[in-house]
Amino acid sequence: MKTSAFHLSLPCYSISKTKEFYIELIGATLGRHSTQWLDVDLFGNQITFTKSGQFAFNYRSYKFEDTVLPSFHFGVILDKESWESMYHRLSKESNKTTAASIFLKNKKGEHRSFFIEDPNGFVVEFKCFTGSNQVFAS
Repeated sequence: MKTSAFHLSLPCYSISKTKEFYIELIGATLGRHSTQWLDVDLFGNQITFTKSGQFAFNYRSYKFEDTVLPSFHFGVILDKESWESMYHRLSKESNKTTAASIFLKNKKGEHRSFFIEDPNGFVVEFKCFTGSNQVFAS
């Protein structure tokens, strides 16, 4: 199957704070934008943030293995070097970065992850699998 980029559209409270987080902190590329919305190129994937009023998501967390994780989150899968670089940079620059964790240790799908919260309350996960064949291992 051909690999394709995904598109995700999300509400946001502040275009300027969202732009600062994704472009300046994370290092994503700014695409088309206005005062009411912006497109972000996050590792080849398009995320559109649209300024909105109050919004909420139910079921804010769940338990996976022994860790409580946010039910609603999105993220990217990086190679080991990129993941380590991103983790070290973000953990120094933001107090909203979680400690790195290993999930499914010594099982199919083993990966390292960390999470960071954006200015809208969305949680972005960065994953690094032990091998590319582990991403969809069943």
